[in-house]
Amino acid sequence: MNKVMTRTQHTAGTRPPGRRDTRRPAGTPPRTPNGLAPRTAARTAPPTGPARTPHRPLPQQPQPRPTDLFADRLLAVLSGRRPVHSMLRHTLGRAYDDLAHLAERGPLRTPRGIRPVVRDIGYYVPRPGAIEAFARIGAGDRLRAMAFRLELGTDHRWRCTAVELGGPRGPRPTDD
Repeated sequence: MNKVMTRTQHTAGTRPPGRRDTRRPAGTPPRTPNGLAPRTAARTAPPTGPARTPHRPLPQQPQPRPTDLFADRLLAVLSGRRPVHSMLRHTLGRAYDDLAHLAERGPLRTPRGIRPVVRDIGYYVPRPGAIEAFARIGAGDRLRAMAFRLELGTDHRWRCTAVELGGPRGPRPTDD
């Protein structure tokens, strides 16, 4: 069995480094008592061109995995932060009906204002173009489980084809 754990733990209060733009001016020139800038030899010489900084390539940000994206999207719907129809183009078949049924009950909504977060994600690839994933959802001291299946479409987009939260699926609706 090839299970993989993907999400790294982030500590609170950590941020990416700030932007340091070397192309911006350092400040304004000093002022003299009469309000004019002092004359210097550099001011009389014509500028030779814009100041050049050595070209440093920007660090490449890794592309988020589809399991991470879908876990966050599903969590936003099931916690009530986003409407169910926001997942309409990201789901196929019965998955949208299951998601709508789960969202009606609001299983991940917390009354105390504590936002649920994805603590950990794991996945298994049963065949190329399909991923079965699980996510551990934490809200305060409570921990829940969410499972979902993703399939790669002919348009090279991942879509959710099944979603379960804390147990088996509900009863299949009849078409009477």
